[in-house]
Amino acid sequence: MRDWWTRLRAVLEALSRRERWLVGGVAALFGMLLLLLGVVNPLRAALERGRERAAAAEQQLAVALALRRELDEVQGRLAHVEKRIREGPRGNIFTTLESLARESAVKVDSMQPQTVPSDDAYRETKVEVKLQGVSLPQLANYLHKIESAPQLLSVKSLRVRTRSDKPEFLDVTFTVSSFEAV
Repeated sequence: MRDWWTRLRAVLEALSRRERWLVGGVAALFGMLLLLLGVVNPLRAALERGRERAAAAEQQLAVALALRRELDEVQGRLAHVEKRIREGPRGNIFTTLESLARESAVKVDSMQPQTVPSDDAYRETKVEVKLQGVSLPQLANYLHKIESAPQLLSVKSLRVRTRSDKPEFLDVTFTVSSFEAV
């Protein structure tokens, strides 16, 4: 290595002053190019990648916060429903549906119990209700009374058909569920 430096020094001393300035300028430009390509550009690229990762992280944080708010809202609604199940009045779902039908001036054609798989925390009772020849206001009133009853009742499915003999009346089939804590 020392021999190499000695040779380089000898070559530079053999050059004229103008040639040394020219070689020095080229060496300085080469050094700046190496500095630019070896240090500055990688640092700029790393800085840009850092900015992109920060922007992506901020976006992910915003999504996570939105999901957290949604989760909190769902958990709040779930807690409200669970409280209604635990503290709400107990009663026979058939009796309740019949009573609500009388209040709505609706005649129930039939009520059939449905089988429901059991759950560890809650027992669900499901009933299929059939109505024939009801008006739309009667149906709306009855469904509203079911949904707003003190006992937690939920309409799960609803099929509505107009009657061919009397188009102003409807034939309706729907399923109602009731829940009790086990």
